Amino acid sequence: MDQPKNYAVLTNNTSKTKNLVHSLLSGPLPQRFEALENKVGLLFSRSEIHRFMNEEERHDVKIITQDTQQSLKTMSSGEQKKALLRHLLSQSPDFLVLVNPFDNLDVATQANLKEQLLTISKTTVLVQVVSRLEDILPITSNYFKLENGSLKSYPDSDSFFKANQTTTLGFQLPIPPPIQDIDVESDALVVFKNVSVSFDGRQVLNNISWTIKQGEFWQLIGPNGSGKTTLLSMVTGDSHKGYGKDLTLFGQKKGSGESVWDLKSKIGYFTPAMTDKFNGYHSVENMLVSGFHDSVGLYIRPSDHEKRVAKEWLKLLELEHKKDIQFLELTQGQKRLVMTARAMVKHPPLLILDEPTAGLDDANAALFIALVNKISNESNTTIVFVSHRKEVGLEPQFDYILEMGESGSKGTVK
Repeated sequence: MDQPKNYAVLTNNTSKTKNLVHSLLSGPLPQRFEALENKVGLLFSRSEIHRFMNEEERHDVKIITQDTQQSLKTMSSGEQKKALLRHLLSQSPDFLVLVNPFDNLDVATQANLKEQLLTISKTTVLVQVVSRLEDILPITSNYFKLENGSLKSYPDSDSFFKANQTTTLGFQLPIPPPIQDIDVESDALVVFKNVSVSFDGRQVLNNISWTIKQGEFWQLIGPNGSGKTTLLSMVTGDSHKGYGKDLTLFGQKKGSGESVWDLKSKIGYFTPAMTDKFNGYHSVENMLVSGFHDSVGLYIRPSDHEKRVAKEWLKLLELEHKKDIQFLELTQGQKRLVMTARAMVKHPPLLILDEPTAGLDDANAALFIALVNKISNESNTTIVFVSHRKEVGLEPQFDYILEMGESGSKGTVK
């Protein structure tokens, strides 16, 4: 049997991806996809996982996890995608539309999924709709780029990859200084000493020892389910698991009477879920100023000094001309830049960026990485950057790597 044609569509954060997916699955088909006429296609995407998750929660009906007692919501991203792919393949589709299939997956799970998709591609047509060049499978025969709803085709892989390589100049202005310094009692901001954590009798973290000092730049790496979120939640004060452990935050032993709000005042935090779920109507300027008050959105009158610093950050991001528009009108990439600046306006001792590039296209990811490197180079803020990808251009000083074992994850410094 001949190898089926396999398609790749490169998107960016302004592409009208939903319209394309609808056309592929329900018609009318875009030009150059005529080979899919009268074929049955199914969708592999995060939105499908969320759809099945909602069905489980609303009707208590398991559709894609019938062979397991575990609910879809409690599974890791890798397990969820494995269950969805198994369910789709059981229906023997003629083609699969894969929307950013490797997002939110650790390196090992990405590699396993890639091998599985390569095998599937021998008998089933794959239409990859991806925002990262590195995610395109090597069996691809037809290349496209989607911009503002318009599809551009390329004659071969060489012309496609050459035309879509990302370059970025970064940011030219310096980082604005803080209004006032935030004092900390110790050079060591976070100290874990032989910390172990269990949930429902299952050990997740096994004797974790990790010291994070002022001015350092760390990348936290680990497979799905290795305990990265648990580790971070003990630092931010969002988990009670830190109590009774040998954990010191900003020079103070956990459980010694520290205030959660005092703790949070020393931490800048951003994860894409903050903007994905935000429905408030605030200007870009007010959203940035809200970082001074530890709120998402501004609900009090800002000082002139706060507005002046916010304006300097917007100049740095080259977004000053958008200061009065609604935050929700920004592109996905612009929202991430603004929210990272929001987390940094006070120059907190510690900045935690949790999967900040998930879902970004190559160009926006490169710009985001340039901003993070700049913050590291031009401030005293310590950075902990969490990502499943090895982001090109990221310049951490250290990696803290969680490796899963039968008795929980152990951590090593690289």
